Amino acid sequence: MRTPTDGLVWQTDAVVHGRVMNVKRTLAMAKKEAQQIIRDRRALYLALGIPAMLMVLFGYALSLDVDNIPLGVWDQDNSQHSREFLSRLTSSGYFRVVFRTESYADIVRAIDKNSINIGLIIPYDFSRNLKHGRMAKIQALVDGSDSTRAGIAMGYLESIAALFEDDFRRYALTRQAVADRIAPPVDPRIRLMYNPELQSRNNIIPGLIAIIMMVIAALLTSLTIVRERETGTLEQLISTPIKSNELIIGKLIPYFTLAYVDLVMVYLMGQYVFQVPFRGSLLLMFFASSLFLVGAMSLGFFISVIARNQFFATQLALLGTFLPAFILSGFVFPIGNMPKLLQAVTYLVPARHLVIILRSIYLKGAGVEILAVPIAILALFGVLVAYAATRRLGKRIA
Repeated sequence: MRTPTDGLVWQTDAVVHGRVMNVKRTLAMAKKEAQQIIRDRRALYLALGIPAMLMVLFGYALSLDVDNIPLGVWDQDNSQHSREFLSRLTSSGYFRVVFRTESYADIVRAIDKNSINIGLIIPYDFSRNLKHGRMAKIQALVDGSDSTRAGIAMGYLESIAALFEDDFRRYALTRQAVADRIAPPVDPRIRLMYNPELQSRNNIIPGLIAIIMMVIAALLTSLTIVRERETGTLEQLISTPIKSNELIIGKLIPYFTLAYVDLVMVYLMGQYVFQVPFRGSLLLMFFASSLFLVGAMSLGFFISVIARNQFFATQLALLGTFLPAFILSGFVFPIGNMPKLLQAVTYLVPARHLVIILRSIYLKGAGVEILAVPIAILALFGVLVAYAATRRLGKRIA
């Protein structure tokens, strides 16, 4: 009867981790694993389908832009100036008036029913105060159940109100012919760099690529050894001359190729489906992603070595990759807002460094001289995890 590694006896050698590695045995193991992948069509479809599905779901559903905020209005003044102020709010694109009322209770009721996020009350003396140079006050009832959305909405409202008042006073001074003697103490000239449209999609897609690659790479390799153990072929592999480093590299080669297909697919989707600008070096992006994939797949392989069954391996791979990558990488939640201890922990999450690399390459066109540190960290992580997986597997084989 032929063993899973029959024919692995050629003597083309290389040195990996200080140990002699037979290249022919490694390639034969890669061929065997590739055949296993091709036979398992469902896993192959998932490996290619999950990245596309995640790109579509997150790319379209996840948005940090806050616009079209539903607004309820009680305009007690009902003057030209109050109507102009409301026009400023709606023309900004951040607000839309969904209903008007003449009752404070109606506004509160609409907020309770989630029909509006903000209830705006313009008092009777709004126009008169503006004309006499006094502060024109308005009241805004804001739904604070979503603190992030409420904070952003309040910032928009305050900015538009301040700009409206400033424009009104400038117009009044011009009519009095004294505008040439009065200048504002601060006249900011703001230039938005790298993402002038402030499209959250341009920030989300590069980070999303890192999250997808982390999850897919670990999931693909988390079942390799544990599946061999459950089917009883691991003992046959142990009985052959193959070494642990040859086994790991041979098994990783087809999965690395498959993960690269996923990487190219999500990159093309980012470019042509979501129209995310790419300003950097494509070669640098794929090089950094390769280092990242080595570490992520080695982590999945390590999980496969220590797991007792395929179910446990899958759960551990998800918990050990998706949650840290999603929460601690800076993909959605800013790392600067986290506690100091948690900020230090994020340096151990490889997805954090790839998110920095991809966003810098995509939006800023950064080169290797700027990204040398996160690239070096990814390389170090890949070497350490691959070494740990090799040592752990060597103990299992021994």
